[in-house]
Amino acid sequence: MTDQRRIIVRVLSEAQDHPDVDAVHKRVSQIDSKISLATVYRTLRLLEEVNILSRHDFGDGRSRYEEATCQHHHHLIDTHTGKIIEFHNERIEALQKEIAQDLGYQLVGHRLELYGVPLKRTGKELEHNEV
Repeated sequence: MTDQRRIIVRVLSEAQDHPDVDAVHKRVSQIDSKISLATVYRTLRLLEEVNILSRHDFGDGRSRYEEATCQHHHHLIDTHTGKIIEFHNERIEALQKEIAQDLGYQLVGHRLELYGVPLKRTGKELEHNEV
């Protein structure tokens, strides 16, 4: 592994968000300005191919990345801010397995992405925030 790839891997392992290629490039450039955007693209693709990274498309036209982990989770995307919230829910997991079984299948994988806007409380009612 080259020094440039080590820097890219380090930046990704320290990420608390789901950065896209441009964000990764900006972060690695602060450490080593010689790392090209093409190197970032190639490295991300390689890390995805060997299952070190997971690539996501959250509907904004940009691929976003996170470390591939054995901890299964889903994502809720705030469509106003772009914030990505990771969550796990056993009821959803059980329901997905049940649906697959009802249709005559054994579930071997799935991905769930929810898109929403924040709710604000007004008295006892919930209503959508409007921007």
